[in-house]
This record gives sequence, structure tokens and C-alpha cells, in this order.
Amino acid sequence: MKYRRLGDSDLNVSEIILGSWLTYSGGVERQNAEACVHKAFDVGINFIDTANVYGRGSAESFLGEVLQGIDRSSYVLATKVYFPMSDTDQGLSAAQIRKQIDASLQRLKTDYVDLYQCHRYDENTPLEETMTALTEVVQQGKARYIGFSEWSPSQIQAALNLPNVAKFVSSQPQYSMLWRKPEAEVFPLCAANGIGQIVWSPLAQGVLTGKYKPGEAPPQDSRAANSQMNGFMGDFLNDQILSAVQDLSAIAEELNISMAQLALAWVLRDQQVTGAIIGASRPEQVEDNAAASDVTLSAAELQEIDRILQPALAATATR
Repeated sequence: MKYRRLGDSDLNVSEIILGSWLTYSGGVERQNAEACVHKAFDVGINFIDTANVYGRGSAESFLGEVLQGIDRSSYVLATKVYFPMSDTDQGLSAAQIRKQIDASLQRLKTDYVDLYQCHRYDENTPLEETMTALTEVVQQGKARYIGFSEWSPSQIQAALNLPNVAKFVSSQPQYSMLWRKPEAEVFPLCAANGIGQIVWSPLAQGVLTGKYKPGEAPPQDSRAANSQMNGFMGDFLNDQILSAVQDLSAIAEELNISMAQLALAWVLRDQQVTGAIIGASRPEQVEDNAAASDVTLSAAELQEIDRILQPALAATATR
């Protein structure tokens, strides 16, 4: 496992990050979920990402239990705030941030998180109020650093322009071979301001593993076949994209790596990407994904990937 510095922070984090969005909020049996966390540590992953809204607290509670007894200084723990936790609890107001950070810490059974992230931008709360409250959280030692997920360039810049507030060190955008929109504006703006990228869905919700075949029903045990877990897969499942992904298998075979490793290595080729967040339901998946940290793709291989995916990229560019 290789490690990279997260933005302007002093956090050295693994290139592969264990996420908990659909997996450890109830989507995976407890025994398997625990095995995945332990396997992550075994293979050198030191960064775990979660959010209060995942299972409305259940992912945080699970992690709080399974991480007990593990040296707190040995791993980096990140969570998020914004989405509804009840009919009245949502957003990034000062009151919500104060309430939700305390609730998250209680569920996680820790005194602090290393990274506290705005899960989205709150149009209903003045940015100054949000940033002041986040600064308070840092000053109180409840979070070491702050970040955001899926903010627009103008929103990011507005936060950077505010004086006397804590500075963001991380951005969490969707990014994969099939979803490259952050490259145009978000990546360069963040790079110029000491903000690292910890990207989600680097496998395009599992599509880049090659498990989904054009013209065929998804495997019964897959995310696409699960109505509770497939809400974000959308256009990635069209036959044009699935056919292009199948054509990538020749590159993976030639390199003697899995399709997942190919997709993760592609994301990590960019030094602006600090790490890629994976979701795993079995410890073997964690081990396979972690091995991508040791894969380097040549210029010729990257060029061939782009050639194969060109029709698929044209299809996703309009989304």
C-alpha cells in the first residue's frame, strides 16, 4: 500500500480508502462487514470514510463498535454532515453542525474525527454560518480538518475567500474512468489551494469490474439487482457503456490484474487524487482493491483505455 498527503493537512493516508455507504449501513451481513474492516487494516488501508446519514447512524455505530480496541492514532476516520437525520434535522446550520458532530462522535465512540465533511452544499444556510461552525468544531478538537463533497467551483471559491475560518483540505467528488467531470474545474481549483481529492465511486458503482454484461440481466447478488442499493447506477448500465467496459478486459488480462484494479489504478494515476474510496462486501474484495495501489499504467495503456471508452464517455458527458 502506498500513501499520499491529504491536501495541506498532515494526514498521510492510504491510496485505497474503505467506505461504508451502502455496505456497512445494513447492506452487508455483520460478520462480513467486520471481516472487511479487519482485512483493510491487514492490507495497509488506514483511512475509513463514513457519514451520519448512512443508515441514519447505523454505519457510524457499526464502525464505533468494530474499531474499539484498535489504536486510534493508527487510522484516519472521516464522517460527513448535511443529509436528513430526521424530519427536522438536516443541513449545515450552526445548530445542526454542533448537534450532528456530537452525535457522530458518540456513535463512533471517539473524541474526534480526523476529517469532518460537508456532504453537500446547503443553499438554505449562509456560507459564513456554516464555515464559522466548522471552524468551531476544529477549534474544539472534535475534528482535525474539514472537507466537502460535490461542491461547485463557485461554492469552493466562496469558502476560500472567507477570512478567519478553517480551510478545507479535502474534496470528495464522484470520479472514475466513466465520470470525469471534476477534471475540468474542481481538480485545478483544489490543487491551487491545497485541497486533495478523495474520490467516490471509482468503479462506477461496480460497472467497471466487468460483472455487468450488455443484453444480460445483472447477477442476482449484485448491486444493480438490489433495489435498495442501485439508485445511483443510472445510465452506467446502458449497453453502449457495458460493451466498452467489456473491451477493457483485454488490457487487464495483459497486465495480469483484475478489472477493479485497472479502474482504481486509472484513478490513482492522477497525483491530485489522494485516494479512492471503495465499498466491499467481502474481505477478498478489499484485498483485491488494495492491490491496485501497486499498479502503474503506462502512457500507451492510458491511451488505449481512452480509445476504448470514447463512445461511453460521449454518452456520460450529457448526464
